[in-house]
Amino acid sequence: MAIIEIRDLRKSYRVYQKKEGLAASIRGLFHREYRDVQAVKGIDLTVEQGEFVAFLGPNGAGKTTTLKLLSGVISPTSGRATVMGYVPWERSNEYRRRFALVMGQKNQLWWDLPAAESFRLHQQIYRLAPAAFDRTMAELTELLDVEGLLNQPVRELSLGERMKMELIAALLHEPEVLFLDEPTIGLDVIAQHNIQQFLKRYQRERKTTILLTSHYMKDIEALCRRVVIIAQGRLMYDGSLAGIVDRFSGHKVLSLQFTDDQMPSDLARYGEVLSIEPPKIRLKIQREEIAKVLSSVLGSYAVADVSVEDPPLEEVIADAFAEAEEVTESRKLLVPSTSVEP
Repeated sequence: MAIIEIRDLRKSYRVYQKKEGLAASIRGLFHREYRDVQAVKGIDLTVEQGEFVAFLGPNGAGKTTTLKLLSGVISPTSGRATVMGYVPWERSNEYRRRFALVMGQKNQLWWDLPAAESFRLHQQIYRLAPAAFDRTMAELTELLDVEGLLNQPVRELSLGERMKMELIAALLHEPEVLFLDEPTIGLDVIAQHNIQQFLKRYQRERKTTILLTSHYMKDIEALCRRVVIIAQGRLMYDGSLAGIVDRFSGHKVLSLQFTDDQMPSDLARYGEVLSIEPPKIRLKIQREEIAKVLSSVLGSYAVADVSVEDPPLEEVIADAFAEAEEVTESRKLLVPSTSVEP
């Protein structure tokens, strides 16, 4: 069953173009110039119940704007969307009780109060029964291993501990849909891993529908099977994580280990040399050339070990972003419009 349905969703902003200099500033008081910025340009997307979907794109692609639209923080310029049958920007209380939004760069907890006090406030806001609230909080604090931190002021917690508390606050009312915007930004490796493991377990047990934006590819690999790529406000890819490698990566990495220290000196003719650590060498080979190169190398040299791997996911995603930007430019999607008001 579709939980999130988006059709031709668009959002544009009117931005004042302030020019440098005193004279230009004075002129701007009487003749203001504006530029229309199209943050979201006609997105179509369907997310089924229980899916964990990665929402990827370069900075300024429209990811956060889309999450704000789906959570009802802002209203669209045009188009339509429903989440669990509700129109988000109508901001009905029934809808707000059934979803949660966590933004890694914004806090929802009171800075100078213990997290437990903010949790009690959430209990009153969402009108949670005391028994259900106590049970859910105990479960979440145990899963995230923060029982001993509940009465400590939020400002005294580490960044990773604060993010755990933010997640607890977002999940106390047991939302059916969860929007996560860069939840592990700025966290160290251990904190990132802990958050990943918690989200994976929580989603598996609760079947919560989650839409995640992140620039940290380990989050995506650990949590999401489906990936959506957005660039310049348009959907450029919707499919599996493995499909991204197949579609956007035109090469593979060939690693060779020779049986002696007499490494061939002409291997660069097969492809780009990535590294040489005798008797090992790594080559960047076009996908369609792999079979031919392997046949030639193995028939000509004594090879002790060989492996063929896809390039790192970060590199593939970067290539995908670059390709999406090129397609956008070629279609002339970035056409700034300027208006002048007296």
